[in-house]
Amino acid sequence: MTQLKELLSTLEHVAKHPAQVINKCLEDKRLMIGCTPEYCPEEIVYAAGMLPVGLWGGATSIRNANQYFPAFACSLVQTTLELGMRGVYDQLAGVIIPAHCDHLKCFGQDWKVAVPQVRFIPLAHPINRKLEAAVEYLKSEYSRIKSVLEEIGGKPISHQDLSEAIEVYNLHRKTLREFTLIARDYCTTITPSVRHNVIKSGYFMDKLEHTQLVNSLIGELKKAPPEEWKGQKVVLTGIMAEPKEILDMFEEYGLAVAADDLAQESRQFRTDVPEGKDPLERLARHWSCMEGCSLLYDPQKNRRFMLKTMAEESRADGVVACIMKFCEMEEFDYPIYKKTLEEAEIPLLYLELDLATPSLEQVRTRIQSFAEMISLKP
Repeated sequence: MTQLKELLSTLEHVAKHPAQVINKCLEDKRLMIGCTPEYCPEEIVYAAGMLPVGLWGGATSIRNANQYFPAFACSLVQTTLELGMRGVYDQLAGVIIPAHCDHLKCFGQDWKVAVPQVRFIPLAHPINRKLEAAVEYLKSEYSRIKSVLEEIGGKPISHQDLSEAIEVYNLHRKTLREFTLIARDYCTTITPSVRHNVIKSGYFMDKLEHTQLVNSLIGELKKAPPEEWKGQKVVLTGIMAEPKEILDMFEEYGLAVAADDLAQESRQFRTDVPEGKDPLERLARHWSCMEGCSLLYDPQKNRRFMLKTMAEESRADGVVACIMKFCEMEEFDYPIYKKTLEEAEIPLLYLELDLATPSLEQVRTRIQSFAEMISLKP
């Protein structure tokens, strides 16, 4: 039990204090590249010997970013730009910003002007991603990013470096998938906040080190029998379940996380990079293999069936949609999976989240009411 607590404490500390990890990289003279939501080719950064650092904004007030974004812009991009303008990310050698949505398209151009001291590395994914032409195009994008990172790092990135990085990341994905399955049997120990911290800490650590810690955590959990849970379990969907007070409310009202479909969490590791000879092509094909995200072109909207299956297989009592305020991509998907879940008689809670100006008491009321409602479900 002591070892388990130490592992959880270490991962929580990293998730809450990423600056200390970054400072260690500075001491070791290891370059760092910021990776903004949602899908950056971190393997190329890792292959360059650099540390990919996840940039997902944070709970902070907006003082500077409103010069570039209107009030109705997503708070994730607003707070990330705000932190950049305050100099929080000045230690980074560059930042990769994909252009998945209208806000991210603006974000990249705004970053170039507002945070000129941190090099902007643009990335445009193909929309119709199932075409072979899309794979070839994305491969060319990744090749360009590889060239930029070689320029920044001052050394070439070999095919072997890329292949080894892919294997490190696929192992990390496999380990986190195993953790999320194990976690649902230990809901007393792995609370919603703890589960989140275990996953989030991986954005600020070397993936090999994080994999080792999570593997050790899994081993410690397996030493004890599954814990009895008298509360309810839910599936989370959306971009992210932050600010952290939201997850504390889940615990307060007896809600555990059975599974998730969050962009910040399971969407990042539920699909491995496929096998192949050309590592850049493997990474490009990975984009075409992903499913169930609002940013992925999917005319059939299969995410609704994925959510239904996820809730049923995890024996969840309901689904919680964590919708980032003004996130059009998630808002477009919501009515579609809402109908499917209603037809399957799976309770659904809509939470509107905002990192900059959170309405926590309103969220608290909704979570409490939902917890009471599903507890009465036969």
